[in-house]
Amino acid sequence: MSDLIEKVLAGEPRFVARAITTVENGGDAAAELMKAVFPRTGNSTVIGITGAPGAGKSSLVDKLALHYKDAGERVGIVCIDPSSPFSGGAILGDRIRMATLGLDKNVFIRSMATRGNLGGLSRATVDAVAILDAAGYSKVIVETVGVGQDEVEIVKTADVSVVVLVPGMGDDIQAIKAGIMEIGDVFVINKADREGVLRTQKELEALLTLAHRPDMWNPPIVKTVATENKGITDLSEAIDKYVGFASRAYSEGIMTRKEAVARWRLLELLQSRLLSDLMSRNGSEKKLERLAAEIAAKKTDPYSAVEELLK
Repeated sequence: MSDLIEKVLAGEPRFVARAITTVENGGDAAAELMKAVFPRTGNSTVIGITGAPGAGKSSLVDKLALHYKDAGERVGIVCIDPSSPFSGGAILGDRIRMATLGLDKNVFIRSMATRGNLGGLSRATVDAVAILDAAGYSKVIVETVGVGQDEVEIVKTADVSVVVLVPGMGDDIQAIKAGIMEIGDVFVINKADREGVLRTQKELEALLTLAHRPDMWNPPIVKTVATENKGITDLSEAIDKYVGFASRAYSEGIMTRKEAVARWRLLELLQSRLLSDLMSRNGSEKKLERLAAEIAAKKTDPYSAVEELLK
């Protein structure tokens, strides 16, 4: 483990990949690794890209990473893909879209499955980002699943949350319902060569006047056409502007948000640990299977089953 930690901190891609696999698998090894990695984090800019499926998130990530790479930066990319609730498998589609980018030695791409987690992130995403940060990647881009209405967990990981919208993909009520207005630090209208881009922009501007942010930041709206590499420089400038604002105005509002994120993370780890402790007890797995069969056959109810497991 000490050898792995040493190689990760030296930024060796093979060992970075191995470390991410360790945290995905969980257990004591993951905890030991993260304890060593955590003090070396906080040097990267973590950019979260979220939005509805088909908004062009992967294309945008591809071009943004290319922009940073050309500027001489090391870029880490974490792409989250949805897992099947039945087989547990995932189609890692981003590998197809980012094939050329993945060959560059200054770009590290890791696809992760959600493994049943809601919120657009995998359970190990936060740890994977911390590993890339400690390994010396100056920009870390996290692309969420794209499930639309449960994407707000990206704020737990990202320094800057970029919300990608496209013209003609539903009304403005949908954006409010998704909680998207609260999490967006930068808004992108992608596929801006489509009809209806002006209407989308006006609706978004109207919504932003209603949204109250404790840090008093006014999120910019950037128009892009990712497939043609248009607007990517404007997007990177908007991201830098927010990062500069956040570091200057290290105000009460931003600190409150950071504390809320730390509390979420603590509760998440606590839930995971308590569940794994419960399931590691002798006979717990068999009891779980038996109770599941009884619930399916309507012989017992889930609440009584939970009480029996806890006893």
